[in-house]
Amino acid sequence: MTAWGRRDAISIILKEHQQLTTVIGAMLQFVRLREKGDVTPSFVVFRSMLYYIREYPERIHHPKEEQYLFTRIRARTHEIDKVLDDLNRQHAEGEARVRDLEHELTRYELAGDWALQDFRSLVEQYASFYANHRQIEEEIILPVALRVLTAEDWVEIDAAFGANRDPFEDVELEEDLDKLFRMIVNIVP
Repeated sequence: MTAWGRRDAISIILKEHQQLTTVIGAMLQFVRLREKGDVTPSFVVFRSMLYYIREYPERIHHPKEEQYLFTRIRARTHEIDKVLDDLNRQHAEGEARVRDLEHELTRYELAGDWALQDFRSLVEQYASFYANHRQIEEEIILPVALRVLTAEDWVEIDAAFGANRDPFEDVELEEDLDKLFRMIVNIVP
């Protein structure tokens, strides 16, 4: 048994947090390599990272946190209502930040190296934003959840998070990225 107990949902949440942290780390590495003038993967790889964030954490993970975990915590205690409200706002802000990253990436692609500094700044801001968000969930929300939620609450929460599916699971990532790249090339006249 870990410090978190034996909750499937908590294990899944922590795993998904780590996966997103890994993707964001790759985004930071992409920018650092670009700044150094090193060989980097094509922009389509960075776009696939943004796709991953938009399709998985933003459309699956965060809504389930709000619908199942946060709602159940609110039903059991009001001691962290303000924190939960802030996290809900951060979830909406995260979607906006991903859109901003997509726009800035396009600007960088079109404008070239003079736009790299602004792009890097946005990537770093997103990384910092997410690190803070993750810390709040792991250091405040999950401990309170373990303390106040009932066994019945956990049955529903564990089932909800157990149904999560990584959009790249059981899929050939390179094949999907090639399809995405071909689609973009075919759209450009």
